[in-house]
Formats: sequence, C-alpha cells, structure tokens
Amino acid sequence: MASTSHPPVAFSGSLASKTSASDLLRSSRNGVCGVPLKALGRARLGSKKRDFTISAKVRKVKKHEYPWPEDPDLNVKGGVLSHLSPFKPLKERQKPVTLDFEKPLMDLQKKIIDVQKMANETGLDFSDQIISLENKYQQALKDLYTHLTPIQRVNIARHPNRPTFLDHIFNITEKFVELHGDRAGYDDPAIVTGIGTINGRSYMFMGHQKGRNTKENIQRNFGMPTPHGYRKALRMMYYADHHGFPIITFIDTPGAYADLKSEELGQGEAIAHNLRTMFGLKVPIISIVMGEGGSGGALAIGCANKLLMLENAVFYVARCL
Repeated sequence: MASTSHPPVAFSGSLASKTSASDLLRSSRNGVCGVPLKALGRARLGSKKRDFTISAKVRKVKKHEYPWPEDPDLNVKGGVLSHLSPFKPLKERQKPVTLDFEKPLMDLQKKIIDVQKMANETGLDFSDQIISLENKYQQALKDLYTHLTPIQRVNIARHPNRPTFLDHIFNITEKFVELHGDRAGYDDPAIVTGIGTINGRSYMFMGHQKGRNTKENIQRNFGMPTPHGYRKALRMMYYADHHGFPIITFIDTPGAYADLKSEELGQGEAIAHNLRTMFGLKVPIISIVMGEGGSGGALAIGCANKLLMLENAVFYVARCL
C-alpha cells in the first residue's frame, strides 16, 4: 500500500509564535482550515466598531371603557374588546321573542298601542280606556307569572334572550381575564373560564356559555360541552385550589354533548373526574344556576358548598326508562 507524507505547515511572524497544535485541530474541526481560532478572535476584536441607535415611537391608541363603551364604535378594527375577550357587543339588538303562553299579554299590549295611536291621530281623549287596558295588562301579567306551570318555567329558562355567562361576568367583575385550553391541545368554547376581581379580591369563574344568536350558538355548540371543556374546567379548579382562589361557577346547559366522538374521548370519565375533584377541593365553591341545568353536564361544575338559582331557572336530571 502506498503512503504519502505531508510536509509540516510553517507559519511566520506573530502567527507562528502564538500557534499551537490544539488551535489547528479546533480550527480545522470547525471548518476554518489552517487559521487558528485565537487569531480569528483577535482579528474580529481588532475590527472597527460602528455605533448605531434604535429609536421607538410610542403610538397612542384609543382607550376603551370597561367592559365596553355605552355607544361602541362598530368601525373599530378588531372590535372594542379585542384586548379582553372575543365576547363583544352585538351589532344589532336581539329581536324580542314571545313565548306561546305570553301571547294573550301581547294582544293586550297591542290594543294599548292602537288606542294610543288613535288618540294621537284624532286628538280625542282616550286616557280612561288606556288606563283601564294598562291595569288589565298588569293584572294579567301578575296572574300569569304567579301560576306558571313547570313546562312554562322550563321555556323561560331556555329563553334565547336570557343573559349569558359572560353578560353576567362583565357586569359583576371589575377585571376579568379569560383562560383557555385543557393543556391537551383543545379549547372548548362551550365552557368559559377565567380570573376576575370583585371588590379587589380574585375569584376563579367558570360557566357554560350559550350564544346570543344562531351564529354564536353554533360556535358555542349551544352551551353543550365536550370532554375538553370539562377538562379545561378541571385544570382551572386545580389552579384555583393551589392559589387559594374561591371558585364561582355559572350553570346554563341542556346537558353534556352526547355525540359519538365525545363518548370516544371519555365524556363520562371527564364528568366523574370533575365530581370527585370538586368534593376534595379546599377552597369554597359557589354554583349559580342562571338558566337550565341539565343532568351530568351541569353537575360537572355544580358540586358546590352553596347552590343558588336565579328566578325561573331549572335544575333537572334526565332519565331514560
């Protein structure tokens, strides 16, 4: 086998006097063949420095009132609450919804409006008739809502214009920061969680969020959580228990989402895990039923030290016989 020999590499001047074999090995290994690293470092340090400055100009933005202005500017890009929550005022007022058992009241109200219109057009005095109709309306309203049947109360609890969880939160808290995610890659919009302050004290809020129109209801899945939503709530319960935040939950759901995918992901296990955890937390828990509380979907955030219900709210368990 033939062998070749290479003559030693010789350096002259200051480079030769301060060059070692280890420098050559390190420089060759790093891809800088034949030039020592120390020499390269000295060359860089000896280069001329250039001074430069960076200036930043503070841009003033429009300051919004909390939670939103009385007359929000709908032309503001990103909405008026983009820095707080994706929940924003509706561009249009919600349309009034009349339940079936309220139609007699609407007929009386229409008669009052017709008589007032006739009085304005003719200039005649119909004050006695108007007062009589208004008294009749008030009495009918009192009688109706004093003797509501169970199914009528359920219909009121499911009223589409009933205030949602975030409507309540932005009216009772001084500050609210929404927290997202179950730390498994999902964030269920049917359950909203976050930290809010009341009178300077921090609380952990969580609740079912329904939509205020068809578009929002589809986005929020009509307030029916998947296992991801209950696991997000569970994560916030552990967080609140660790930091000593009292937990306040708001319940408004027809029930947990009962589709095949949710069952495959462990809907029952997620609800059971929440029940077991809430029984063992050290911080106090207050649950408020603000609409309807449907079965295990409500119990998963409803095992509390104190359970409250708003007027005409319902809490029920569905059973299959």
